Amino acid sequence: MCMFRIFTTFLNVITRLPLRVLYLLSDVLAPFLYHIVRYRRKVVRRNLTQSFPEKNSAEIKKIERKFYRYFCDLFIETLYQLNMTEDEMRRRVKFVNTELILEQYSKGKSVMILSAHYGNWEWMASMSLLFPNDKPAYNVYKKLKNKAFDAFMYNMRMRFGSRNIEMQDTFRTLLTLKNTKQLASFGMISDQTPTAAATRHWITFLNQDTPVLVGAEQLARKFDYPVVFGSISRIKRGFYRFEFVLIKEDPRLASEFEITEKYMQLLEAKIMESPEFWLWTHKRWKHRKPTQL
Repeated sequence: MCMFRIFTTFLNVITRLPLRVLYLLSDVLAPFLYHIVRYRRKVVRRNLTQSFPEKNSAEIKKIERKFYRYFCDLFIETLYQLNMTEDEMRRRVKFVNTELILEQYSKGKSVMILSAHYGNWEWMASMSLLFPNDKPAYNVYKKLKNKAFDAFMYNMRMRFGSRNIEMQDTFRTLLTLKNTKQLASFGMISDQTPTAAATRHWITFLNQDTPVLVGAEQLARKFDYPVVFGSISRIKRGFYRFEFVLIKEDPRLASEFEITEKYMQLLEAKIMESPEFWLWTHKRWKHRKPTQL
């Protein structure tokens, strides 16, 4: 605990430096992580090779190097958020199509926003700055094993007014808010891999059989909440564009898995557009599709 306090004190000091200065650290860290530490290089190479079978080894390595450069930028940007002001956050992120969310609020509907480990998903939590205080933005997250680091990330994610829901408490929270007629938005990172036992649906994603999470779709259908895709684009270093794209306004009218498949299609299009901004270090395809499916 003492070491962690020293670490967080150090972060509090260093993150007061301008972001352009901190990017110099990223410039040094990227080749070190890629060439010396070789952090998850085998996982990244396998994921890229299987996802883009049409690309040759030189093209794969080019994406790979760009990914590691961005991965280090993302690390720096996430920490920089610790002391970032509201004014700077507003300057660095631009939200597009916010009227889509406000329109649903005017209809008395809360909204589910599905995003992914693409671009700077941590900064997307600043959308809470855009909406009325009586309609909070909730982040659904998975609790980290390290209690100290979990508390650190928990507090940092609430800096701009958003609230957190631990994954296992999501249904209970949605039910409570609905019963009290409290409108809100619920942000979910939905591109993780479900456990083998919990897998209910497979799709073809990035040229591979891929198990997908369907929990967000199930909640949307249960509560009749419109589903929106949070599309993230990097404009330039340290600047982002977040666009809200409607997936389904009436989820109860959707066929089973329609919402999940549309979400994954939108995500796939973003990855194909700029693959270096997706988190390739995850073992996304660790399960094999059963032959009987």
